[in-house]
Amino acid sequence: MMLALEMFRSLPRHVAARAVGGRIPGVLSGPAAPLRLVSIDAPAVAKRGWARLRTTLSGICGSDLGALSGRTSLYFSGLVSMPFVPGHEVVAELLEDCDDLPSGARVVVDPVLACAARGVDPCEGCRAGATNRCDRITVGHIRPGLQTGFCADTGGGWGQVLSAHRSQLHPVPDVLSDEQAVLIEPTACAVHTALRAQVARGAHVLVSGAGSVGLFTTLALRSLTDAGEITVVAKHGQQRDLARAFGATDVVGPDEVLRGVRRTTRAFHVAPQMGRPYLLGGVDVAIDAVGSKQSLETALHATKAGGRVVLAGMPAAADLSAAWFRELEVVGAYASAAREPANDDRAAFEIATELVGATVMEDVAKSVVSYPLHRWREALDHAHSVGRLGTVKVAFDPRSSR
Repeated sequence: MMLALEMFRSLPRHVAARAVGGRIPGVLSGPAAPLRLVSIDAPAVAKRGWARLRTTLSGICGSDLGALSGRTSLYFSGLVSMPFVPGHEVVAELLEDCDDLPSGARVVVDPVLACAARGVDPCEGCRAGATNRCDRITVGHIRPGLQTGFCADTGGGWGQVLSAHRSQLHPVPDVLSDEQAVLIEPTACAVHTALRAQVARGAHVLVSGAGSVGLFTTLALRSLTDAGEITVVAKHGQQRDLARAFGATDVVGPDEVLRGVRRTTRAFHVAPQMGRPYLLGGVDVAIDAVGSKQSLETALHATKAGGRVVLAGMPAAADLSAAWFRELEVVGAYASAAREPANDDRAAFEIATELVGATVMEDVAKSVVSYPLHRWREALDHAHSVGRLGTVKVAFDPRSSR
């Protein structure tokens, strides 16, 4: 038996969370939370290439908070199996040998449950190394689940033990701390986002949002592309400082975006009689790193005609008139790929492992705040307020009882 946080299906709680969760975040760690601390059997997938892992740290991601708040689109309801143990940003210790990895090895988990993990013939995406585009995430050896942390059979990092397939595991270099290692998965997603943006040399890029997604994407843009100006939208003082440290050339508040972009690109400002203002002209590429209606519309309204808008956060509904009228390329950037063609076909996790060793990431890792499972309400409250509190990453430490 093991301790775990389990998400379960509850229509009343879903409705309550969706109705008031955005306005009263504390409700999501209280009576409206479809989450419970349970003692359950440790998950074990009795198939070749699978092994059990003991969780060391597991981050709390915006997509986890979205699921708890009822903000996740119903599009995903067929791609999960419940009840499940959340947690897809995982650093863990192998409890048994797994092919070439020995018991005791420290690993991070690529959470996508693609064809190899499911024991099925590779689909077109998996054959190309685009495992994040797998078409087989509802079939095979395990129940539906787009990722570890959303599948009833595998468990997740918000439990003391989970199961993973060898194709998902990446060894952690000894020089990295556990706190650095828990940043690898979100950094791998940022790597994929930066490369999906296809930034031309000298291009002006806008990053809408300065949470962990926005900050890590800024670092990846500066490290892996030839971007020129990088403007980051940051709400809080600590986020502004970190954005500059991660490579931003300009940092603006949410109410200053169009003014700042107009100043550097000489775009024309348009103020409609009804609705939000926008630019004619603007940045070459915009990345929505939040997924809110406001952040997406900010990206759309600040991008020049024929430019590219990348959805790095799970998108909310927004007015897409700008995409139609300005012929914008709107592309998604989901999870990370086993091979990134724009970076010598290397795995995003390999690139991310190198990036988290950077000095600025070492400093971020030192500020990772972890909680034991029984303090989950406090942890979720903290995660909902990371920007205001100046925290980049909140995580669970299932080993701890403090």
